[in-house]
Amino acid sequence: MDASAGREMHEMITIPPGRVTLSDRRTQRSWSVELAPYRLAAFPLTQARYAQVTGRRPSTAHGDRLPVEGVSWWDAVRFCNALSEREGLAPVYRLPAEGEGEGVEGIEWDASADGYRLPTEAEWEHACRAGTPGARYGRLDEIAWHRANSDERIHDVGGKEPNAWGLYDMLGNAWEWCWDVYDAEVYGTYRVLRGGGWFDEPWSCRASVRRRSHPTFRIDDVGFRIARSVGC
Repeated sequence: MDASAGREMHEMITIPPGRVTLSDRRTQRSWSVELAPYRLAAFPLTQARYAQVTGRRPSTAHGDRLPVEGVSWWDAVRFCNALSEREGLAPVYRLPAEGEGEGVEGIEWDASADGYRLPTEAEWEHACRAGTPGARYGRLDEIAWHRANSDERIHDVGGKEPNAWGLYDMLGNAWEWCWDVYDAEVYGTYRVLRGGGWFDEPWSCRASVRRRSHPTFRIDDVGFRIARSVGC
């Protein structure tokens, strides 16, 4: 990857404030969230950047411009802190000491810190929709890699059309970890995944679809993108 392409992959988009309505199929509950402005990466995190910061290449497929996959939620929050420290920013997450385990109670979010973090699922959905009311921000084959068009493999980031706010691959290619606990009452520490992936049927690639997984889970269609708060 050349230097100019690398800078492009690191672009952060300022997302305007707004309101988003989330829903839960199990409880049949819907709730609205008011959002202040924040910044979100234009692209899913690439394997090249993950390796640059951590020295690791955990993904099953290999390619600098491919989304990093095979990373757990804990891998993602640790990456955010490592990138913050590398760039001289205050780490957002207070992590449990080594040997104390990886339970949901073992991590705190410092809202005053100016470093990198995972988006909340409300932030993710608001950014994905980009002001559009429908299930998707464009024609599916033009915006997303999914099971019917991916040749059953992951693809380089940015290969499809972005949404109106300049965000690529919000749907399809790789699921993305979010900060939130999915449903503590039923699923305990499981965290939220959003967006759909390269092996998913088209119905899964919708702005409102929620998936869950244990924060230590790693698989070849799950990655993440980074966010930052504005005004910290």
